[in-house]
Amino acid sequence: MSQSAVSSVRAQVLPARLRDLAMLAALLERIERDARRPDPEQYRLLVARIREQLRCLPMDAALDAMLAGFPATAEIYENLRYELAGLCRAPLAHSVGTERAARELIARIGREPPDKY
Repeated sequence: MSQSAVSSVRAQVLPARLRDLAMLAALLERIERDARRPDPEQYRLLVARIREQLRCLPMDAALDAMLAGFPATAEIYENLRYELAGLCRAPLAHSVGTERAARELIARIGREPPDKY
């Protein structure tokens, strides 16, 4: 997350219900940017705690604004809500490009002869 995004999130007054999630999201962003590999178990626990928080929160303007500042947490949110909203937080051009690439790959695989084992 960029410094301006951090400042933007900090400048907003977060409702009390989002404060724990914001702290976890900030930690996840630091881990995601760190060149060192995180401990896998600690990473899983952090993501699990974020998922628990996100499952309990309804989408509103405050959550939307917070997710805009924490892309890794926004991705977790998308994955939790995919069956309802798809890639609701991804930019449209990115989503369309991803879908096009998937269709091209599926078509190419369908044309290629099966590997011989």
